[in-house]
Amino acid sequence: MADVPAAAAPLPLLLDVDTGIDDAMAILFAVASPDAELVAVTCVAGNVPAAQVAANTLAVLELAGRMDVEVALGREAPILRPLRTAEDTHGPKGIGHADLPPARTELSPRSGVDLIVEEARRRPGALTLVTLGPLTNLAAALQIEPGLPRLLRDVFVMGGAFRVQGNTTPAAEWNMQVDPEAAWLVYRAWAGAVESDPAVRRPIVLGLDVTERSPILPDHVVRLARAAGSRPDDSISLARGEAPLQAPRSVASNPIVRFVADALRFYMEFHATWDGFYGAHLHDPMVVAAALDPGLIRTQAVFVDVDTGPGPAGAMTVADFRGLTGRPPNVEVATELDGATFLDRWIERVGALARTRYPPAG
Repeated sequence: MADVPAAAAPLPLLLDVDTGIDDAMAILFAVASPDAELVAVTCVAGNVPAAQVAANTLAVLELAGRMDVEVALGREAPILRPLRTAEDTHGPKGIGHADLPPARTELSPRSGVDLIVEEARRRPGALTLVTLGPLTNLAAALQIEPGLPRLLRDVFVMGGAFRVQGNTTPAAEWNMQVDPEAAWLVYRAWAGAVESDPAVRRPIVLGLDVTERSPILPDHVVRLARAAGSRPDDSISLARGEAPLQAPRSVASNPIVRFVADALRFYMEFHATWDGFYGAHLHDPMVVAAALDPGLIRTQAVFVDVDTGPGPAGAMTVADFRGLTGRPPNVEVATELDGATFLDRWIERVGALARTRYPPAG
């Protein structure tokens, strides 16, 4: 499938991550996209503790050949509640069965929260912030700079479950569950900004409604290996009959393909155990893809709030699709996503990055 033409000027992107298997796949996609200018990556506690998030992020960028990208450590705990992590989903270090050497680069002297504020001020109206973990860093940045809704070009968020059940509780999606107070602060900030200035652009939010519709399957990983020129091209050991944690590591010749295969196999084993299918949801790369090409999604403008209470609806993203509150919409909720085009594009771009970074022998 033909890819979209690269824009004349790549879109400046700032990624806020909690790396995490699918965050790692999103970083690779951003690096591989000619229409993206990866300005920096900020790290937040979520899938794993923040220090491990930062180590993973630096290592993935080094694997991809982008040691020049600034990586900053942000908030190491949610706004109010104790940190909850997801090693059962992402592996003990957050990258599944994969193993990367420690990065040779160091973290930025700037904090992740300060970086968001400073870069938004430096490029008013130009920077797109893509949040792939809990909204803790963005909530903290808003306390420093309440004008962020006007300074940022766009905000794309991975988080929430609107017309579907959650993946952490029946009501809540993971990123919202980790820090619902941060999400409440972010959506309230945009509600106030939109009410005072209707020209303010609303955050575009991709929840489980769209990110769980098009899983990546073993065949897609084999296609990635072939796109990268990796041999053997069927090197990913993803047989359904193998016991979890006992399948051999990928023997792909390409280091990026090996990393993807070993990381995703853990994710696929998790979903096989809990969701009854052998595959994985690439939540985070879908959000990066939508930021670069909004034509991949359709959205509906709605007013969204977050339940911060302790009951069964805690961390639920409450979307007023029928306009019952009378509040102006503060969020664009994604209702459709072209998953087939996204998967083709992810394979094509990450495969090209892998082939270029580590050319096939012979």
